[in-house]
Amino acid sequence: MLKVDLHCHSTCSDGTLAPAEVVARAVARGCEMLALTDHDVVHGLPEARRMALQLGLRFLDGVEISVSWDGITIHVVGLNIDPTHPQLLTGLESVRAGRTLRAEQMAADLARIGIGGSFEGALAFAGNKDMVSRTHFARFLVDSGKVKDIKTAFKKYLVKGKPGYVPHQWAELNDAVGWIRAAGGRAVLAHPGRYEIGKARMLRLLTDFKAAGGEAVEVVTSNHTAQHIIQFTRLAQEFGLLASCGSDFHGPGEGYADIGILPDMPLSCTPVWHDWALGV
Repeated sequence: MLKVDLHCHSTCSDGTLAPAEVVARAVARGCEMLALTDHDVVHGLPEARRMALQLGLRFLDGVEISVSWDGITIHVVGLNIDPTHPQLLTGLESVRAGRTLRAEQMAADLARIGIGGSFEGALAFAGNKDMVSRTHFARFLVDSGKVKDIKTAFKKYLVKGKPGYVPHQWAELNDAVGWIRAAGGRAVLAHPGRYEIGKARMLRLLTDFKAAGGEAVEVVTSNHTAQHIIQFTRLAQEFGLLASCGSDFHGPGEGYADIGILPDMPLSCTPVWHDWALGV
């Protein structure tokens, strides 16, 4: 089976490697097709594509859009997009606009419990200063000795109900999917097993996503268990959705899997790329 990774990040959002370095790492690990999907930004795609062409890797332009749905944050990946499309670019700019304000509020919350300097600390880890995120705060918390690793930083400080979490209104689901489709891409519901919403709400999310024009779901992703893969293979078939796969790679030693290191897609799935003519 083709070795594919259609979800990863660079320093243009909250990854630790430059776009060209992400591509080189993917090739070194045997990846045959890659999409760079930075959060709410497409600035790294030209650099990544140039490196992919140089190394002979099939490359897809991608993005991951932050979405507010039913009181929670979800993510929608756009694959095979036109990264110059005006509607997409305007939409992404609107999503990015609130990131710095949210980061300042997160820092104020952490300061109230005795953790000072977190905004500056997080900013130091951000390759793109306009895209400071919870992941950058997590790296600061690890670096300053407050927690042992990124996962613990999120669990202790950066998720709903914890002192460093600040709610934010991201894009509407219909808008995010609409921007992706306007740019000629396919909208993919990212890492659905991460959303702790129960069976009934998951069915409603998939219903809303399909109604908005969503076409695929990540079946294989780094934090999906074997049971998740079975569950979302079945749901993809039930909802008539294509299947995608991606490591959600952010950097060496972070997250659940390195780039390109994923289980095979179940043979019963129809891959999101099944009808794309993909050259190098």
